[in-house]
Amino acid sequence: MANFERYLGIDYSGAETIDASLKGLRVYSATKATDPQEVLPPPSPRKYWTRRGLAEWLVEELRTGPATLVAIDHGFSFPLRYFESFHVLPNWSTFLDDFQRHWPTDLPNVYVDFVRDGIRGDAEARQGVARWRRLTEVRCGAKSVFHFDVPGSVAKSTHAGLPWLRYLRQELGSDLHFWPFDGWAPPSGRSVIAEGYPALLTASIPREGRDVHQHDAYCLARWLRDMDTTDRLKDYFSPELSPAQRNIAGIEGWILGQL
Repeated sequence: MANFERYLGIDYSGAETIDASLKGLRVYSATKATDPQEVLPPPSPRKYWTRRGLAEWLVEELRTGPATLVAIDHGFSFPLRYFESFHVLPNWSTFLDDFQRHWPTDLPNVYVDFVRDGIRGDAEARQGVARWRRLTEVRCGAKSVFHFDVPGSVAKSTHAGLPWLRYLRQELGSDLHFWPFDGWAPPSGRSVIAEGYPALLTASIPREGRDVHQHDAYCLARWLRDMDTTDRLKDYFSPELSPAQRNIAGIEGWILGQL
């Protein structure tokens, strides 16, 4: 059973560009002994995190820091129907490379909507359908990663965030375990990054003056800390899935926090 020293909850945003200062991009950090506290970006003219800045910060923190469990609020992969429709090999690294070629949302001055509208990239060749949902989304009632322009959707943040997961994977390699794609049981002592879904958690935790983005990140960090320190995290690393469902979830990903 993995045992972590630090817990990071990240509420993500797919707004604007990679270097835009985004109020919706928030980070909270907890340890076994401390409650979650907001982590502000390094001093600069920008008040809030940028997607590029956050990715670069995570690389340094996870490369040099203690064993850390990270939850990010956006989808980590796509429904099996996507892989089948576009003949993408059911391998997560292959998927990330293929996605970034068509949706280069990690490049400067590229909005997600620029790709959607055909101004940049090649979205037409990799355009999902809102009715396609992952097994984990069906089970918890979450919207599809392709369901854009509706309240509570993570479609834009997912399409903005996936290339940065690829960046983290390229920079950190085997030092970082992407759950569940690298295995359902993370090795002890290694940092782990997983998909989070604050909607599963926020209703039971008082807001205490935080805005919605702060609260989402706070709840993720607090839940990770609480589950690990009470030895319940191992149950969530091994959700109740049939062998066939586990194979599908190994391609589509799974929300950590859902049994």
